[in-house]
Amino acid sequence: MTADDERIALFLDYENLAIGARDGLGVLPFDLGPVADALAERGRVVARRAYADWSAFDEDRRLLARAQVELIEIPQRMGASRKNAADIKMAVDAIQMAFERGFITTFAIGTGDSDFTPLVHKLRELDKRVIGIGVQSSTSALLPPACDEFLFYDRLPGVEPSQAPRRPTRRPARTPATAPAAEVAAATPAAAAPVLVPAVPVPVAEPDDAAPPQAEERDLSRLVTATLAGLQRSADGPVLGSRLKRAILRKDPTFDEADHGFRGFGELLRHLENIGVVELTRGGAQGDPEVSIPEDSDADADAFALLVATVAQLGRPQLSGLKDQLRKRDPEFSEKRSGYGSFLSFAKAARARGLVDMEWDEGVGDHLLRVP
Repeated sequence: MTADDERIALFLDYENLAIGARDGLGVLPFDLGPVADALAERGRVVARRAYADWSAFDEDRRLLARAQVELIEIPQRMGASRKNAADIKMAVDAIQMAFERGFITTFAIGTGDSDFTPLVHKLRELDKRVIGIGVQSSTSALLPPACDEFLFYDRLPGVEPSQAPRRPTRRPARTPATAPAAEVAAATPAAAAPVLVPAVPVPVAEPDDAAPPQAEERDLSRLVTATLAGLQRSADGPVLGSRLKRAILRKDPTFDEADHGFRGFGELLRHLENIGVVELTRGGAQGDPEVSIPEDSDADADAFALLVATVAQLGRPQLSGLKDQLRKRDPEFSEKRSGYGSFLSFAKAARARGLVDMEWDEGVGDHLLRVP
């Protein structure tokens, strides 16, 4: 282990994960292996704790014990005062560990419940990195943006759903997978203990609302170039691939290059280089290249040509409203694809290249453009 390795503490809201995987994916019992493998790629897991009423998870309990997970027992049928007991205990333990064990750099929180969002915020205030883990169909939309990185269990290598994953909802209903266990106990007869029934396997179907490949690639290119352009403006040196990925994860904690068909971020960068989106040069460390936006990429040339053609057709248009005119001719136009933070910056870049003239007109209170 080196000083740069992340030291990870894993906390599992186990009932949320297990029932979410059962109901959403047909996975029973919950397989911790894919989660452990994903975390091992990110650092060294030094603590593993899972919280639940284990009387409902006999088989799971044995599997977790073999995986060196400490099982925290939270009995649920002890009256209303026990409401949210597992959530509270897990949050208190995580904060206590953050203060007592300063060597821990990262907390992995396994849950889809938005009630843990304040815990995530507090851990980040304490300068801890937070990785969220949840089943997509039972994860609140509020939780992933709060984390530094969010791993959907459905997408991890080694997870084999036996039924079609459900579409995630904006805010999941309060089912046993997301509601506090005490609420579930109060809503069911006291004599009836929760029983996990294996789901009947059905063929896995591809989602019918998947984005077309071309639109998906455009969105990916925009995300990378916009992030890279921002880093280049603020950095005092070259931008390495590793730094670029960390910045992308800060924008979208659910980002995973595997979702776009690439085995690693380096492979994704090489693909973008091949289509002229970025330019790669060898960095200080092997496998971590310097990334830059080409001076005259095909995307830049097309965007500037569209601007010149539009200005020539309109004669002497104002800057305000000009972007809408470009989008009438090309609905996919975006200055951010070329790495510019605003349309004004894009127009100034065209002026600097001698493609258009742009001057301020006091009468209209706006810039006027024309083709030289």
